Amino acid sequence: MCDQQSAVTIEELADLSRDGYLLCDVRTAAAYDYGTIPGAVSFPDIRAAADRGELPLEKRLILFSMQPSQSERLAAELRGRGYDACCLAGGYEAWLKSYCLGEERVRETEESLTKRRRFKENLFRRFTKAVVEFDMIRPGDRIAVCISGGKDSMLMAKLFQELKRHDKFPFELVFLVMDPGYNAINRLLIESNARMLGIPVTVFETSIFNAVFKIEKSPCYLCARMRRGYLYKQAQLLGCNKIALGHHYDDVIETILMGMLWGGQVQTMMPKLPSTHYEGMELIRPLYYVREDEIKAWRDYHHLRFIQCACRFTEACGDCDDAASVSKRLETKRLIRALKQSNPHVEANIFNSMHNVNVDTVIAYKQDGVTHHFLETYDEKRRQTGGVS
Repeated sequence: MCDQQSAVTIEELADLSRDGYLLCDVRTAAAYDYGTIPGAVSFPDIRAAADRGELPLEKRLILFSMQPSQSERLAAELRGRGYDACCLAGGYEAWLKSYCLGEERVRETEESLTKRRRFKENLFRRFTKAVVEFDMIRPGDRIAVCISGGKDSMLMAKLFQELKRHDKFPFELVFLVMDPGYNAINRLLIESNARMLGIPVTVFETSIFNAVFKIEKSPCYLCARMRRGYLYKQAQLLGCNKIALGHHYDDVIETILMGMLWGGQVQTMMPKLPSTHYEGMELIRPLYYVREDEIKAWRDYHHLRFIQCACRFTEACGDCDDAASVSKRLETKRLIRALKQSNPHVEANIFNSMHNVNVDTVIAYKQDGVTHHFLETYDEKRRQTGGVS
């Protein structure tokens, strides 16, 4: 714990003049991008920033992370180098707890989706476009809207509520939260956000995090598979015939590239899928056309804070270097961002490539688990065409 001389409490922070201090988020860049304390600046490697002379000597530096001991050590190092540095007592968790006590903002968040032009065009209309184009909802459906606690699934829940309010045809919603073993603060944040946003969640508990924590090979893949199975099972028990997941446009293009670069296959994230293990169940992804940057804009416009992954692997790497915790998906994000600098249309091109597959130029493909090769029909096509034109 930080002592009183080297720490500032949440209450004291609110009373300080913004001009007199710099609030430094020393978590990873990915964690900062997912959500931080308003006004904080990202310093994932604050030692290097000090070496480069990027830290102001005239201001008090207030450091915070998810683990207070980490920011305490860094603040002590900076004080040894002549900076007026301290840590935020309780760290990011303490701020989240104070944030959870905020007033409800249901009407504000709902009205922004239909009355604020940017969000209406880029969120609600793209959501409804996917729903209509891919025939995701039919009369009589009972849909389990699966909420992980992150920005994507929370927004999806609000969009479903808005769609339901239009009452074009009868369907039912169940807002389903699975607790795979969250720590107390993440569970609190999910429930508080749901209450603040007017989302009536149904929570059920599993021990998935315990089950996969000691798995060395592909624990994230196993965790995702187990979570999907539990969601299907619970949704079915609640009388649902569909589950809705919050994967968005950027998830789609990242999945395409990841399959090619690391999986050696061409595949995409389908907008909807029938379940192979749960009869009568279907998975839908209504954020299929929604861009992640627009979700972030909605989150930041309302000053909302959501959890990230929150598994024990994420928590355990709080003191790790950023590079050590980089996932293949984050690496793919960075690759796309770099490609976009020279080709502003690269994201749309990747996305559209799965909608414009020329089967005549594919060497081999799989359908229903069976591999087909172009030579199977080559001679017949040659007879029909008389050769290459």
